[in-house]
Amino acid sequence: MSASTASTASTASAPSTTLREVIGLSGTLPRLAESALIMVDFQNTYRSGVMALEGAEEALAAGARLLAAARAAGAPVIHIVNDGGGGTPYDIRAEIGAISAEVAPREGEAVVVKQFPNAFHATGLEKTLRQLGAGPDLVIAGFMTHLCVTFTAQGAFNLGYRPTVVAEATATRTLTAPDGTLIPAATLQAASLTTIADLFAPVAPTVDSLPA
Repeated sequence: MSASTASTASTASAPSTTLREVIGLSGTLPRLAESALIMVDFQNTYRSGVMALEGAEEALAAGARLLAAARAAGAPVIHIVNDGGGGTPYDIRAEIGAISAEVAPREGEAVVVKQFPNAFHATGLEKTLRQLGAGPDLVIAGFMTHLCVTFTAQGAFNLGYRPTVVAEATATRTLTAPDGTLIPAATLQAASLTTIADLFAPVAPTVDSLPA
């Protein structure tokens, strides 16, 4: 092995530096009591049928624990639902598109309807956060990791919030790459969380990772 090859191999195996570290952003996880919880698309859409996600039930159970912890801490809670219209798996007027019972909103908790992956785009989410006096720390969980969770974290970051994503309360599905190969859900999940953690938000591995 040449010196240059050895150097390249060594670099490739070394832990990488995130963009957050390069530009001096904190990786400290926030306290739930000092954050607002954003529950993204915890809809029945993702539990069965064409949009069923791998690990959806486990992620939903984690989401329920996260929601309970936020409520106990007195944190503001905002539920996000994606409305794809009648006859689709995202029909919020039908059972298939409803928020799952395990994480259903309580009376007084805000529900924001979206039609784009970024929950801040063309919605009242930012206005709702202001009305609740919430921010800058946001805790985000939900479905799907590679799409609405990632782009909502990016949207929050772009607006100056400090988002954190809870990994165990997210899930995604196997997709076909442009070259026709299958990208397993676990691979896409890891890649999505790695993308988020590189710049947009620290990633808490579990609900219990968040400090009390």
